[in-house]
Amino acid sequence: MNLGAMIDLGIEVDYLKNELNKLKLSGWELVTEKDQRHGITGTKVTVRLVDHHHGHGHHHHHHHDEHGHRHYADIENIINQSELPENVKDLSMKIFRKVAEAEAKVHGISIDKVHFHEVGAIDSIIDIVGAAICYHALGVEGVHISEVELGSGFVKCDHGTLPVPAPATAEIIKGIPVRKSNINFEATTPTGAAIISVLGTNFSPDYSMIIEKTGYGIGQKDHADLPNVLRVLIGEAEVAESTGHDALLISCNIDDMNPEFCDYISENLFKAGASDVYISDIIMKKGRPGIVINVICEKELAETVKKILFTESTTLGIRSFTFRKDTLSREFAIINTEFGDVKFKRSFYKGKEVSCKPEYEDCKKIATEKGLPVKDVYNRLITLMAINK
Repeated sequence: MNLGAMIDLGIEVDYLKNELNKLKLSGWELVTEKDQRHGITGTKVTVRLVDHHHGHGHHHHHHHDEHGHRHYADIENIINQSELPENVKDLSMKIFRKVAEAEAKVHGISIDKVHFHEVGAIDSIIDIVGAAICYHALGVEGVHISEVELGSGFVKCDHGTLPVPAPATAEIIKGIPVRKSNINFEATTPTGAAIISVLGTNFSPDYSMIIEKTGYGIGQKDHADLPNVLRVLIGEAEVAESTGHDALLISCNIDDMNPEFCDYISENLFKAGASDVYISDIIMKKGRPGIVINVICEKELAETVKKILFTESTTLGIRSFTFRKDTLSREFAIINTEFGDVKFKRSFYKGKEVSCKPEYEDCKKIATEKGLPVKDVYNRLITLMAINK
């Protein structure tokens, strides 16, 4: 269904086939046709297996063991030995690994023991590598996934009849919003789940975009109540004007530390990626003078920052606050002045320039070279900018 939707979005069938042929896999062909479900027209793709055995000998038997199984390592080899571009190989392996890891976990075996049936193997290889080829061909920056329909009922597989979602699907889809409607078949397979979980960059229910094109991949089954289609939209995300986001303020009070350590601690915090570190003087209990170390950082740095504060300072406790941070959008401009090229920092509020000032480091260098007071260099450059406006 994913390949169908991709072709429907405009990926050339011949391009896809040529890329897939770089796998040097025999015994399959890609059948694409227009089809519809509930009046919605789209593209249906079937991976049809063709038996080359009569007359051609068993020329593709070296890829699997005597039971017609392929193991994870065989598939890794097929992909690595193909002539596909590196980024497609990497993405394909990432998706395959998702499936193999889930199967291994469900069956309590190691990943090397996971096997894919001959029929299922070719099918999955084409689906997964095809997904990677199409994703790179579209050249998108991200993939937003809406709630995933799992279906219901039971599914037949090697291990007998299992409830939907199949255990491997349930494992792969962890952490992704799903729903189970009352449709009596498997609406998301392990392969589908793996493609979604690896490609998806955003799973939140709300997003805004300007749609440019829509593609429909038609499923093999037909269902009375729900059209069995996969819809893929391509478009441009609305870039929020707001430059605000939630950040963290982490702070601690200290009254028993050698003040010389402050420099080392703040240096380490900046190295770790803190946006700002500042120290304020306070009077603590019993009139003891002390300091507060304040660190502003992004949420994902919380643990690193706490680790530095606990191990490098003498603090026994740390406070963290989430706060909203609004910043002007900034850009640097190199401007040619009477002092040569100078770097200026320009700041904008809602697209309007609100300040433009020379970089202090540049002013310092000019002041030193020309033997001028730094404030004169700075003022001269500011005046220049004002005139040029």
